[in-house]
Amino acid sequence: MRTIYILLTAIFISSTLHAQTAPETLKNNSYADTVVWADAIYTANDDTPRVEAVAITMGRFAHVGTRLSSEAFIGPNTEIIDLTGSTVFPGFTDAHAHLSGIGQRELSLNLEQVSSLKELKDTIADWRTNHPDQTAIIGRGWIETHWPEKRFPSRWDIDEVIADLPVILTRADGHALVANSAALKAANITALTPVPFGGAITKNALGEITGMIVDNAQSLISPILPKETTADLEQYLTTGGEVYSRFGWTGVHNMSVSWPQVEAIEALANNGALKIRVYNSVDQNEASTLFQSGPRTTENGKAITRAIKLYMDGALGSRGAALIESYSDANTDGLMLSTKEELMPILIEALEGGYQVNTHAIGDRANRLLLDWYQEAFSAVPASNRTIENPRWRDEHTQIVNLDDIVRYKQLGIIPSMQPSHAIGDMHFAPARLGDSRLNGAYAWSTLINSGVIIAGGSDAPVERGEPLIEFYAATSRRDLNGFQGENWHPEEALTREETLKMFTLWPAIASFQEDKIGSIEVGKQADLSAFNIDLMTVIESDIPKGKATMTMVAGDVIYRATN
Repeated sequence: MRTIYILLTAIFISSTLHAQTAPETLKNNSYADTVVWADAIYTANDDTPRVEAVAITMGRFAHVGTRLSSEAFIGPNTEIIDLTGSTVFPGFTDAHAHLSGIGQRELSLNLEQVSSLKELKDTIADWRTNHPDQTAIIGRGWIETHWPEKRFPSRWDIDEVIADLPVILTRADGHALVANSAALKAANITALTPVPFGGAITKNALGEITGMIVDNAQSLISPILPKETTADLEQYLTTGGEVYSRFGWTGVHNMSVSWPQVEAIEALANNGALKIRVYNSVDQNEASTLFQSGPRTTENGKAITRAIKLYMDGALGSRGAALIESYSDANTDGLMLSTKEELMPILIEALEGGYQVNTHAIGDRANRLLLDWYQEAFSAVPASNRTIENPRWRDEHTQIVNLDDIVRYKQLGIIPSMQPSHAIGDMHFAPARLGDSRLNGAYAWSTLINSGVIIAGGSDAPVERGEPLIEFYAATSRRDLNGFQGENWHPEEALTREETLKMFTLWPAIASFQEDKIGSIEVGKQADLSAFNIDLMTVIESDIPKGKATMTMVAGDVIYRATN
């Protein structure tokens, strides 16, 4: 009788508090595998935005409601996870990152924290001392815009420290690198080397190559890079997944993926070594392989491959972003990395076959042309001839958009995929690159959302650090981590916390065709949760990036739990 009384009471309380319960769970009087309690659980579901507890059965939410109502689901074998002191959210998903690169950053020369040209030299000198057996030094992460020297490094800078073996150091954005003279010689790059389309080999006033190689010209260095083994790749991917679970991410939209990475990710997901969800966009060069294979999903549903990553232009920091008018601080309008003749056959086949297309575009010219080419493909393949009527194609970055083009995203059904941390890093050089007038459409999150579209939020790690709370802070504050906000940096483009929560939960799910499965805390959906030691919805703004993940759960399995 006591069990029946508790159950009936729970049903009554749940219904009065708009809690959700799976009907079959009550009908069968079964107990949950897990019940989670917390100070607050934010659901990203407008009907029930905040609750106290969830019950999980077979990896799915069976009940969402009050702590009292959840007690009806507790049996002798139910695990109770008491997260008092933490706040819980739907699983955070990074909608744009490079998983292998994240792992590689942890295992190789990381230049993220280098704050000057002198420190760059000291860092590579120390690395060589500590790694005497390496025959080449490969690093990534430097960004010169905040250095006191206010210039790119050169081959001569590196030669002063290491001249007898190749040194190749990639800029943080991945769109430029600097190589020393030994590396240039090994790759047979000289002042007379033909420059590939969409690339640049920088020269000084004397016509000498400086060692700076931009965008597509980086392929000239590829032959001398160490060959990546399958074991290397698996280590990068598993390390990247471990880092992301510690950060609080439950999933990642993995960009520019090679086919060996696809196969490695699938194997690692199936054997449990890779625990976060992975949604792959294969590299442009792998489009034909994906078309032959067809969309792919692992048996456990953790890894999905059904999208293609294309490139329009380079990056703003290295002046490779394609602009309608020239840069304000240089006599160039950037670089287009692809032509319409190259991309249109891919777009047509993707529409016909039901593949998503996610295209990198940063400058206003690149974004306008992306919209033009998408529109042309949509006209060439009417909805009746598509495998998926609404293909949910994406614009990756959408950084600088001419105001006349804003309305076209809604009109065409294009999803902007944007990384808030770009704005708080770029504010230190974007005004010089663009001038004030073009800042009106720069990192225009609120303007885009108000136009009627959603934004899939990401980090672009390892270009950025990849911590979800830095991204959340950037979106809501539009300030750098020191609280600085530059003049004319349009504070009105900052987002509300409710918008930002959806930007990293529900909207990435929609942007990957998974909103019926993940993205919000609702009965029947997969039990993905991200818990942090602060309440992102109420804590003072400056404290947001100071928080830490306390638990990460995917499909009811705890894949990370803080020890203190």
